[in-house]
Amino acid sequence: MAGVAAFFVGLIFALGLGLGGMTQPRRVVGFLDLFGDWDPSLIFVMFGALAIHIVMYRWIVRRKAPILGDRFHIPTKKTIDGPLILGAVLFGIGWGLAGYCPAPAITSLATFSLAPVVFVASLLAGMALSHWRRNAGTTGS
Repeated sequence: MAGVAAFFVGLIFALGLGLGGMTQPRRVVGFLDLFGDWDPSLIFVMFGALAIHIVMYRWIVRRKAPILGDRFHIPTKKTIDGPLILGAVLFGIGWGLAGYCPAPAITSLATFSLAPVVFVASLLAGMALSHWRRNAGTTGS
């Protein structure tokens, strides 16, 4: 049941990304180009998402547990450290250069275009490298 629910939630999310224009790199880069040919249209998508999150988060976490889980998995780390800053910088550079962030890039795989394939492959390679680097000192090799 949880897998079916996850599929439909992912499908709705992907449709929202597509309808909101988040899967169009030109639009994303235009949004990030504050001092050039700025395209403010994505600000409405972002504000809409934030407004829904702000309202629903407080309502949902008042429950004892999620509908399809035994507990909520809410991050507890509150510190800003080097890995967080590095990750944010890399995310921003990638988003600005490619016009994709992870979810819209994965959604854009359905277009069978080369750009999202290259982006997702690079994303997976970066994740694997990060995982390998983090665990290199703990395997005893």
